Amino acid sequence: MAQGIVITGAGSGIGRLTGRAFLDAGWKVALVGRRPAPLEETAEGREGALVLPFDVTDEAAVAEGFATVAREWGRLDALFNNAGVSLGTGMIDEIEVADWHNLLNINVHGMFLCARAAFGLMRRQDPQGGRIINNGSISAHVPRYGSAPYTISKHAITGLTRSLSLDGREFDIACGQIDIGNALTDMAEKMTKGVPQADGSVAVEPVMDAEHVASSVLHMASLPLSANVQFMTVMASAMPYIGRG
Repeated sequence: MAQGIVITGAGSGIGRLTGRAFLDAGWKVALVGRRPAPLEETAEGREGALVLPFDVTDEAAVAEGFATVAREWGRLDALFNNAGVSLGTGMIDEIEVADWHNLLNINVHGMFLCARAAFGLMRRQDPQGGRIINNGSISAHVPRYGSAPYTISKHAITGLTRSLSLDGREFDIACGQIDIGNALTDMAEKMTKGVPQADGSVAVEPVMDAEHVASSVLHMASLPLSANVQFMTVMASAMPYIGRG
């Protein structure tokens, strides 16, 4: 029987590419996002797609969405906790508090709610177990200039990953994190035009094909539950990460 994964933020970027990679590999995939049309576009008529529009920050909607997965499939094998947003470059005193709250709501609260729902299903199903893969960032390790809100949120996700890795052991629930650097999506398009550096300059940065992220997530999810990629960093080889700042 095909395994099933929930992918949040599946209407564009990394989520869309990862959703298609899993569908092409024969998985059942619940495609989550706020609007149905982009999710349908991700599915492109592929067999095994379950279009599941809901807002990851809405507690009731998340609970109903994962209940739908349980009804449709009978069990959940994996979650790619991917939905997230970023803000433009700015000093912390220039950040609008409303923008901070919105970022935190999506990047932390939304990931918490989805992890919570997935963990609950995996803990209660028979046989127990499953895998949660959180989308972190290189910013979970080293901040980019002028990125305090985003960096804070991604450090929080590392804490979530470590906690779930520990708490999930007795239920055969594995949790890992993929930290991505300069994968070419709409969000990273600015890298090809020049972005602020820590020395005050603006420079074009190398990027990589985002398909490499999708194949990496598929690898992580395809391992037996007796093995886990705890943290994986996949990035453009020459980007300013090692020693940046």
